[in-house]
This record gives sequence, C-alpha cells and structure tokens, in this order.
Amino acid sequence: MNVVFISPHFPVNFWQFVAALRGAGATPLAIADEPFDRLRPELQGALAEYYRVDDMHRYDEMVRAAAFLTYRHGKIDRIDSMSEHWLASEARLREDFNVPGLRPADLAVLQRKTGMKGLFEKAGVLAAPAHRVRDPVEARAFVKKVGYPLVAKPDIGVGASRTWRIETPAELESFLGTRLEVDYVLEPFVEGDIVTYDGLADQDGRVVFDASLRYSRGIMEVVNEDTDVWYHAARDLEPDLVDAGRRVVRAFDLRERFFHIEFFRRPDRSLLALEVNVRPPGGLTVDMWNYQNDANLYRAWADLLVHGNVRQRFERAYVVAYVGRKDRYRYALPLPEILSRYHSLLVHHEPVNDVFSAALGNYGFILRSPSLAELADAAADIQAKA
Repeated sequence: MNVVFISPHFPVNFWQFVAALRGAGATPLAIADEPFDRLRPELQGALAEYYRVDDMHRYDEMVRAAAFLTYRHGKIDRIDSMSEHWLASEARLREDFNVPGLRPADLAVLQRKTGMKGLFEKAGVLAAPAHRVRDPVEARAFVKKVGYPLVAKPDIGVGASRTWRIETPAELESFLGTRLEVDYVLEPFVEGDIVTYDGLADQDGRVVFDASLRYSRGIMEVVNEDTDVWYHAARDLEPDLVDAGRRVVRAFDLRERFFHIEFFRRPDRSLLALEVNVRPPGGLTVDMWNYQNDANLYRAWADLLVHGNVRQRFERAYVVAYVGRKDRYRYALPLPEILSRYHSLLVHHEPVNDVFSAALGNYGFILRSPSLAELADAAADIQAKA
C-alpha cells in the first residue's frame, strides 16, 4: 500500500504516523517543503521516498510531486496529513489521483460551521443556530432574534484565532464595519463547559477508539486574554456524550479517520454541538492518549489503513493532563523543581512551537495518574505565578 503523508515533519510528533505506516507494512511516501537532511533521522529512515517542493501552497507543485511518486511507486492508495491546514490540498489531490477519502465537495460541508449545522440536525443532536455574515441588515435581524452576547468566528477555521465575543450593539456595529477577509458566522454565546468526543473510525464508520477532553477554561478566552490552560483526557465517558458523538460520526460519514467533536455541557447538563474537526486534536493529544492507554494510536491508524482493523485494546487506565506555561509570565516553580517534585507523574515535557503557543503555551508538560485530583493539584502548582 502506497501512502502519501503531507508535511510529515510538522507538527513535530507526526513523524510517528509515518513510522507506524512502515511498521504496518505500507510504503510511506511524503511531500513537504523541508530539506530532507533537516528531517529527524527516525523520519528519514521510515520514508521510502520524499519529494521536496518549494511552496506547499502552490497546488501545481503538489500535483507534480504526487505524479512523480506515482511514476516511481505506482498508484497512490491513501493521502493524508492529519492537519486542518492541508485538508483542502489533500482533498484536491485525492480527486485528481482518484484516491479514496474526503474530496473537495465533502469539505464544502465538513469544514464550514454553517454546513455542519445541517449534519448535526441529521444526527438528531442539538446545535446552536448560526448566521453567515453577508449583509449587515440580515445580521442585525439575527441578533435581534437570538440576543446578546454573541460569538463571531470564521465559517472555516479551527481554534480561537480571529474570534470575538460581542456583547453590545456598539460592538456589533464595530464588527460589521470591519473588513472581513473570510466568511464569518455569528452564533449566540453559550454558557457551559466544552467537552469533546474524540476518536478513530474504521473503514465502515465504526468507532474503534474513543476519548474525551476537558479544559480548565475556554480556548477562546485563553487565546484572546493570553492566559494559561491545562486540559485532561478523562477516564470515564458519559453515556449521553458517547451516544451523541457516535450519531455525529455516522451523520458526517467519517471513515478511516480521527475525529474531534466539540460540545457544550450546559448548566442543566444537556449537550449542545459546537463543531467537528476531521483530524486528531492538536498539540500532544495523541501522545496523551498513548500514555492514558499504554497503547500506540499512531500504529492503530496505520493498522486501519493497511490491515483494516485495530489489534490494540484501549482501557483508559489513567487520567492524563497537559499543562502549559507561557513565557510572558513569571512562575513560582522553576523547571528543575517541577521535574523533581512531579517526577512520579511527569511522562513528557517539551517546548511548544510558536504556531501553537497562543493556545497551548510556550512549554508543555504531560502528567498521568489514576486520580484527577492529583493532576489538578499539580497543574495549579505548575501554573502558579511568582
């Protein structure tokens, strides 16, 4: 099986998908803009062929790369990157080279928040109403119907960048007077905690692995207010969350893919669907799942592609937490003291790439324990300010 992985060097932990493909018996091929000699040795050794382009945003270069790899190795069986940034390029390449998977027509619905609303309805899952901002008069009419506060966000996009909370008519008019470079949507602000339903679906759309993340505070607030965040992968998944998440997976017809579905858990304990991302969560979350289950989700994905099944068991033996720190703050505990005090909990730590630092901090720690309370205390200490 010939599998083309786009941008295997970034994010830095994604080289493990390529290594897993090699271990599962596939022929791993890759396209990126990084010089080959600057790839980490483990990635170099796992790749059967690497094609370097000058600019990955130039689609004609990507087509030439895929054509060359086809000439050298035969028909391409799969194309992926696990990254939101390259979803559109993947889809175009799949269509042009007749490779199974998501195509541009699928992304027209799956990537747009307005497109997701119809699929949530198909799944029988409640979702907040959304209005695509095209005309100020229509926008004001929507606001009159749903009231304040509101959230304005790109119709296509992930994370909390370029997202605003609007609380007054004056703020609405200021937003409507802004020159918007992309389509925006308005949604009513929802009181509640974000909970996720994450996992991996097989070739028939069955969920073969699932998980859930819980955050210390909303990512929009973390980015806009430049504060710290920590989050954890829960051991126990509520039945209503699993039911709603699996109905969304079926409605979105997700196959042979990781998924990241966000819900609001409202004060009355009901769930309200927010959005779906057809890739794994960002940062070191895949590694967190591995530590939580003493498993290898990189290999699970590769086994699905190559063998059509997953031969691992996922028992969520631990709670695993990610704790981030930002360079802008002075913290009470220096790094050496953290490593000494929490050596029994700490399983990984590393600097965070600047691309992700607004949400995840400049330095991240992964800790695990059977006890959430123990991790919460550790997170409070690690993020305590001097």
